Amino acid sequence: MQCRLGRIGALLLIGWLAACAPRLQPPGEMTTVPVVTPNESAWQASDGRMLPLRRWLPADGGAPQAIVLALHGFNDYSNAFTEAAEWWAQHNLATYALDQRGFGRSQHIGLWPGEDRLADDLVELHAVLRQRHPGLPIVWLGESMGGAVVLHGLMRHPAVRPVGAVLVAPAVWGRTSMPLLYRVALFVSSYTIPWKTFTGSGLKIQASDNIEMLRRLSRDPLFIKATRVDAIHGLVNLMDEAALARPTGLPLLLLYGVKDEVIPKPPVEDFVEALKATPGVDMRVAVYGQGWHMLLRDLQAETVWRDVAAWIGNHRATLPSGAERGSLPLFSEAEKQERE
Repeated sequence: MQCRLGRIGALLLIGWLAACAPRLQPPGEMTTVPVVTPNESAWQASDGRMLPLRRWLPADGGAPQAIVLALHGFNDYSNAFTEAAEWWAQHNLATYALDQRGFGRSQHIGLWPGEDRLADDLVELHAVLRQRHPGLPIVWLGESMGGAVVLHGLMRHPAVRPVGAVLVAPAVWGRTSMPLLYRVALFVSSYTIPWKTFTGSGLKIQASDNIEMLRRLSRDPLFIKATRVDAIHGLVNLMDEAALARPTGLPLLLLYGVKDEVIPKPPVEDFVEALKATPGVDMRVAVYGQGWHMLLRDLQAETVWRDVAAWIGNHRATLPSGAERGSLPLFSEAEKQERE
């Protein structure tokens, strides 16, 4: 009898946990061929979902040297690339940036769409841009969460390869490199209060030295300020995948700031070490001594923009900043003391 009651209790607990499981946003309601709208202000994914799209073309109206397909970070949206894309447009690069599902002007704001769906969106938009700009090389660029989506996309769709990928402070902080307390707290909260939102204000983390830009974000209604627990759960699932990614068959450029307080140094260094030990991986790494997490919007952002443009023009070119690090360890002892 006691054993039977125990089993019943276990079943009730499982049912309760299932009822409180992390929620994913629903997919679109039809199947269609992915396409960009005529004015290129949005694009339609294969499940029919319309997603906002922004573009910046060369200032002189000529044909671009290459296309940058840019993916923003967690809680951000396509606005993240405005300044960088305007600068690249003046240097003969076109940039396309979408509001990924659950962010910006897309539907179901704040609900995690699933890491596979994010990767599928990237690959589908890549195919659409290839059709619209035949013959032009396409580079994938992902910032933070966007970098993790790029890595997951490369592994999930090995037959699809851009001419290169730029990982800007990529979110490779998976569970294996998180403290046990973090992992337990995330698991418990994800299956008890997945709808609960947190602002993160108590963490006292600074994302950039560009204070005016951070103030603008605090006033921007499209920048998510309060995050659902199940969205954090989904992000960590994505970071798990990204940390294990070993993409081959294309050049990679990884950019990281010593002052980054969002993505800690140890998982980044572990990721770089694992990639450098993987046959077929072609990766270069630049570390900016005055760089923060938002490298593309920091006060020294133009230094990073210039490096990206130089690398796109020639994957073997010397980076203008001189920030490249060709060997491990990535960080000096003094740099390791910077807050993580």
